[in-house]
Amino acid sequence: MTKIGVVMDPIGSIHAYKDTTLALLLEAQRRGWDLYYMEQNHLFMRDGKSFAHMYPLRVEDDNTDWHELGDPSTQPLSFLDVIFMRKDPPFDMEYVYTTYLLEQAEQEGVLVVNKPQSLRDANEKMFTAWFPQCLPPTLVTRQDAQIREFLDQQGDIILKPLGGMGGTSVFRLRQGDPNVGVVIETLTAHESRFAMAQRFVPEIVDGDKRILLVDGEPIPYGLARMPPPGETRANLAVGGKGHGVALNDRDRWICEQVTSTLKEKGLLFVGLDIIGDYLTEINVTSPTCIRELDEIYDINISAKLMDCVAARLQAPSS
Repeated sequence: MTKIGVVMDPIGSIHAYKDTTLALLLEAQRRGWDLYYMEQNHLFMRDGKSFAHMYPLRVEDDNTDWHELGDPSTQPLSFLDVIFMRKDPPFDMEYVYTTYLLEQAEQEGVLVVNKPQSLRDANEKMFTAWFPQCLPPTLVTRQDAQIREFLDQQGDIILKPLGGMGGTSVFRLRQGDPNVGVVIETLTAHESRFAMAQRFVPEIVDGDKRILLVDGEPIPYGLARMPPPGETRANLAVGGKGHGVALNDRDRWICEQVTSTLKEKGLLFVGLDIIGDYLTEINVTSPTCIRELDEIYDINISAKLMDCVAARLQAPSS
């Protein structure tokens, strides 16, 4: 029997109707796989071996009663065949330490999705720099003067932290904005922390498009998330509304640019964010939007990912 573990935020606090992790768990359960639930604080290492307090898990596609936990037991992570790392950012040192624990399990033969080393290597904002041909003008710096110069050059920019999610602490700045100084101070913590600046892409009015890739292959539809009135950010977490769109030629070209690198890094499940003609983020920690796309297009993205996982489990060890 295939044993699937998931490391995630508290399952009782999710929004079941739109939660991608729940969609993945439901598909795994439909296949008869055993599910085990863990949070970060359930993991530990003893004498070079990673363990966890694991809870047997049952899930239901029910918006009011979606999970049931069994009695926990302490097991080595190598007890599992697969671990899905679905802990949401912030991507901080606690997240990094968790990847070390998961990497030890990976060395014992556990398939970890996504690969722990690649979670560390592929910061969701900065990883885009490996594909400069896909980007709007972009600056990563701690320095106030450099951000001000970039703003003068571009006239209208987005400034955001490198470790957040869901649009948290994302600011739009225009020349003459009286808040430029305080925003830069806040994002860089007085030049002690890196931040990313990008030229504002006005096509955001047409949506911030989320494109999901499974083992480097894009799902042929994306979710265009529209900003709510009076808002620059389109993230669903801040009230953005999503509608389905077929991928266009530029979307497919961007996917082609990143596919081989994603496969090389063992990033099986990834979400690209595209605004207009530009790649803005590569989401590798806990990509979302499966449930929205499944509902709109009557597809099953989780099944595609689980097919990929099953193939990896059956493949002979190298």
